Amino acid sequence: MDKVAIVNVHIHNVTKTYLLDNLRSGMLITPNVDHLVRLQKDKEFYDVYKEADWVICDSKIVGLGLNFLGSPVKEVIPGSSFFPEFCKYNRFNDEVKIFLLGAAPGVASLAMKRINERIGREIIVGTHSPSFGFESNSVECEQIIGLINQTDATVLVVGVGAPKQEKWISKYRDEFTRIKLFMALGATIDFEAGTTKRAPQIFQSLNLEWFHRMILNPRRLLKRYIVDDMPFFYYLVKQKLGFYKDPYLNE
Repeated sequence: MDKVAIVNVHIHNVTKTYLLDNLRSGMLITPNVDHLVRLQKDKEFYDVYKEADWVICDSKIVGLGLNFLGSPVKEVIPGSSFFPEFCKYNRFNDEVKIFLLGAAPGVASLAMKRINERIGREIIVGTHSPSFGFESNSVECEQIIGLINQTDATVLVVGVGAPKQEKWISKYRDEFTRIKLFMALGATIDFEAGTTKRAPQIFQSLNLEWFHRMILNPRRLLKRYIVDDMPFFYYLVKQKLGFYKDPYLNE
């Protein structure tokens, strides 16, 4: 499968159609600018990326960065828009049964109700909203795994924020008895529930969805977008000029 490199990540260069036709198993993660910056200093996160089966360009900014490098992706595939397409594509596939893990109490249940009504069958078979900091509580993690294993879910969508969701999947994926496909999809559960709205189409078309999110939640996102993520452009220029080095290459 064709891949394109941006800093120390190799992204699968596929279309949404190809992904829908072939996504049956493994772990899917969706890099954005924040991921790419974190990957320069978080070795554990980097190792998760190395073991991922599907690395799909989620961000139009990352897509523009790949254009700048001369290695464009065939299609940017945001997880928040891909997931409803995935549900629709598999509406008649009884082997696809999804569990939603994440969001605030009641939100995942609302998402399940809305999705199942839209799809016309119970494609979502269970939900759970973990407590804050659950990933550090091994007892709670085992309880969550047991809860999911009691269902007949074959797909697990984890939406608890990066890099927590990716690291959690990596740590526990072998403990699930029926799950074949793991997807780390951030705020997708909130979008599906309708509790969080995606940016209007005009913002999406202008590659300004990030700006819309920042306006809605400046306390959480202003520093992240304006300060923390700025090194991405520095790394990008270094790569373009041939000076970028993977910080873990010799480890």
